[in-house]
Amino acid sequence: MATRSLQASTAGIQAIKKALKRKSGGQTYLAGAVGCSRQTIWSLLQGNATDFDFFTAACAELELNWEEIAEPEETEPEQPEADRIAALVQATREQVRSSIQQQCGTMRVLDMTQPIALTGEQGIYTSVNILEKLMGRRRLELPELLKHHDLDEFDRFGLSRITEKRVPGLDAARRYPKLMVLGKPGAGKTTFLKYLTMQYIAGNFAPDRVPLFVTLKDFAEAEKQPSLLEYMVGLIPPTPLEKGGFESDRVASSDHSLGSVPPFLRGARGDLTQIISASKALILLDGLDEVREEDTKRVLRQIEQLSGQFLCNRFVITCRIAAKEYSLEQFTEVEVADFNPEQIKSFATKWFSAKGDPDRAKLFQQKLDDNEPIAELATNPLLLTLLCLMFEDVTDFPANRSELYKEGLDILLKKWDGKRKIERDSVYKNLSLKRKEDLLSQIALTTFEQKEYFFKQRALEDHIADFIRNLPDAKTDPEALHLDSEAVLKSIEAHHGLLIERAKGIYSFSHLTFQEYFAAREIVTLSDPAILERLSQNIAEKRWREVFLLTAGMMRNADELVQLMKQQIDALLASDEKLQKFLIWVQQKSNSVGKPYKPAATRAFYFALACDRYSYIVFDRDLVALDRDLDLALDRALAHALDRDLARDLVALDRDLDLALAHALALALDRGLAPDFYRALDRALDRALDHIPELQGSLQKLKHQHSTAYQKSRDTFMQWWRSNGEAWTEELRSILIEHRNIGHDWQFTDEEKQLLERYHDANKLLVDCLNSDCYVSRSVREAIEDTLLLPIEEINQRKSSKPET
Repeated sequence: MATRSLQASTAGIQAIKKALKRKSGGQTYLAGAVGCSRQTIWSLLQGNATDFDFFTAACAELELNWEEIAEPEETEPEQPEADRIAALVQATREQVRSSIQQQCGTMRVLDMTQPIALTGEQGIYTSVNILEKLMGRRRLELPELLKHHDLDEFDRFGLSRITEKRVPGLDAARRYPKLMVLGKPGAGKTTFLKYLTMQYIAGNFAPDRVPLFVTLKDFAEAEKQPSLLEYMVGLIPPTPLEKGGFESDRVASSDHSLGSVPPFLRGARGDLTQIISASKALILLDGLDEVREEDTKRVLRQIEQLSGQFLCNRFVITCRIAAKEYSLEQFTEVEVADFNPEQIKSFATKWFSAKGDPDRAKLFQQKLDDNEPIAELATNPLLLTLLCLMFEDVTDFPANRSELYKEGLDILLKKWDGKRKIERDSVYKNLSLKRKEDLLSQIALTTFEQKEYFFKQRALEDHIADFIRNLPDAKTDPEALHLDSEAVLKSIEAHHGLLIERAKGIYSFSHLTFQEYFAAREIVTLSDPAILERLSQNIAEKRWREVFLLTAGMMRNADELVQLMKQQIDALLASDEKLQKFLIWVQQKSNSVGKPYKPAATRAFYFALACDRYSYIVFDRDLVALDRDLDLALDRALAHALDRDLARDLVALDRDLDLALAHALALALDRGLAPDFYRALDRALDRALDHIPELQGSLQKLKHQHSTAYQKSRDTFMQWWRSNGEAWTEELRSILIEHRNIGHDWQFTDEEKQLLERYHDANKLLVDCLNSDCYVSRSVREAIEDTLLLPIEEINQRKSSKPET
C-alpha cells in the first residue's frame, strides 16, 4: 500500500540544519516534538524519502514552510490502492458523522435543563487559548512571580497574570500530531475536544481523515475489557447489511491482539484497521484523569501501543493537570489557558443570544465590570457557565457574594465529578466535605494574614500536616505525615483545582477570590472575638476589603464586627487636630442645611465637596456650566458611599446654593477645566446673585469686574485674568468663607490627603457591609449611620449622653 513521502532538497537540508542550531537538543529534540525516532530525523537530513506527516510536522516545529524545504515531487499516476483507501475514508466518515454530531455537537453541564449547541449560528463555543509552556513547569522563584505585583496597590488580576505566550487551541491541534491537552477542572478541555471533533467531521480540518471520539472512562469500564482498537471499531455504526446480523459468527474472546478485529466486525466496520494502518485516523481521547485507579495502567498501555504501532495517525488526549504522575513520551503537553476578558465577553454574548436574550449579555458584562472578585471567577469556563445560569433568572448576582462563591466551590469540590459519576481515589478520601473546607480555610487565613498569595510547596505541605495530624487515625511519624501531606496537596490540585502550581514548587489558590472566601469562612467558623478585633485593625487596607464583606455576609449577626470597624475608622483621624477641625466644619455645614436631608447625607456631601473640590468636576472635563451633568458627576462621587435612601437625599442637595458657589470658586481656581471657563464662571455667579440676597453687595463688584472683562475679546479677558485673577479669586474666597462658611483652603499635605482617602474608603467599606445582605440589628445600624463622618469629640459626647440599655 503506497503512502505519500517527501524528500528534502539540498537547500532544504541546509535550512533545517540552520533552524536546528537555534533549538536546544538537536535531532533528539526534533524527534521528540514530532513523535518519531531519531533515526527518522537523521534519514530526513540525508535527503531520504520521509513520511509526509513526519516531514511536515518537523518543518512546522522548526517554523519552516515544508513546500520550500521539499524536493519537487515527480508526478506519478495515482495508485489504485490510494484510491481505495480514500474512498473507504469518505465512506467511514459518513458512517460516523451522525453519531459524532450527537455525541459532540452539544454540551450540558451543571443545572442546565437542556443541551446547548456548540457550533452553528446558535453555538456557544468560544475559542480557547493554549499555553505551550506549562505553568507548573516554569522554574521561577517567588521574587520573580511577585515582581509585577504591587501588593500595596493590590492588583487582584495581576496576582494571576499569565505572561506566557498564548496560541489558539486549533493551531496547536494542527501543529502537533500527538497532543496532550492539560487543564484545571472546568477549564473547558472536553468542550475543546468536542469542538475539534466537530471541525474534523465538518471537513474544516483534515477532510481526508476519520475522527474517532473516545470517552476514556467508558472505554476503561467496557465489558470484557476490549482493546482500544476493538472499542473504536464498535463506535462505528453498522451498515444496513451488517444490521442483518452475524450473530452466529460472534467471537466471545476478549484477548485479540492490537492489530486484529473480531470476525463479526466485517464490512466497512472491519476496515477501520486499514484506515489506521494508512495513517488516516484522528483519535481523540477524552478524560484520562477520569479513569479509575485500577484501570489506569491498562488504559495507558493501550494508548502507548496504539500510538506506537500506528505512528502517523493524529492523537489528542485531554487530562486534568497534575492528575497522575505519568508521561506519554511521544506526546507534546500543552495547558488550556484561563479565559481573558475578550473570551468572557464572547462566551456571554453567545450564551444569551442562544437563549434569545442578547441584550442581557450587555447587562451581564456591566455587572462583571463592576465586580472584580466575581469577574475573576469568570476566567474559568465552568464557573462562567454557572454565572450565566444564575443571571438568566434574576438579572443580577446575589447580594450576598458568599452564597455565590459557596455554590462555585460546591461544584468544584463535589458536584462536577458527582454529576458525571466519576469516582476518584484519593489519600484524603476519608475527609468529609466539611473537613476539606476546614483545611482550605486554615491555609487561606494563615497565608492571607502573612500577605502570602504564592507559597512554596514545602511550606504548604507543612500547613496541611499541621491540620491532618490532629485528625482521627492520623499518622504520627514525621516522614509518613510529610508523605501524606504531599499526597493531599496533589489531590486538591488534581481533583478540585483550588490550589494550583504556578511555577515549579510554588503554589497559590486558583483564584484570589477563593483565598478570600476561605479566609472569611475561617474567621466566622472560629467565632473568636480576638480574631474579629485583629480583622478590624485592617480596615484601611484595600486587600482586606473582600474579606470584610464576606465575613459580614456569613456571620449570623454582624453587630460586633461592624461596631469594631466603626471604632477603627474613627480612630484613623482621632489624633490629627487639623483633620478633626475639618470634620467639625463638615458637621457645622451639615447642621446649617437642616431638614429634610439626613445628617449623614449632608456630611457626605460637604466632605466630598471639600476633599474633591477639583476631582469631582474633572469627572467630566467637558463641563462648562452648573447643569445636570455636574449634578451627575457629584452623584457619582458621593452616592456610592451611601444607601439608596441617602442617595436620594443627595440628589435633592444639588439645589443647595453652596454648590453654585463652590463651582464658581473651583472654576476660578482651575480654569483648565473647560475651554470657556469664564462663561461658566459668569453663569455660576449669576445664580448666586439671584438667590442669595445677603451676597449681592459683596459679589456684585466681583461679578461686574469679571463680566466687563469677559464680554470683550478673549485676548483682552485673558490679559485681565493673568493680571488680576489671583487677587480676584482670593477676594471671592474671603466672601464665601465669611457669608457661607465654604471655600476654605485647607491646604492638606500629601500625607493628610492620603489619610483622608483611607478614611473615606474605610467608611465606604463599612456602608457597603451595612448595605449588603448581612444581618445587623436596627439599633446598631442606626447608631453607626448617626455618627458617620463626625469628629471624635462629638461621637464621644453622643455615646456618653446615650441612656444605658
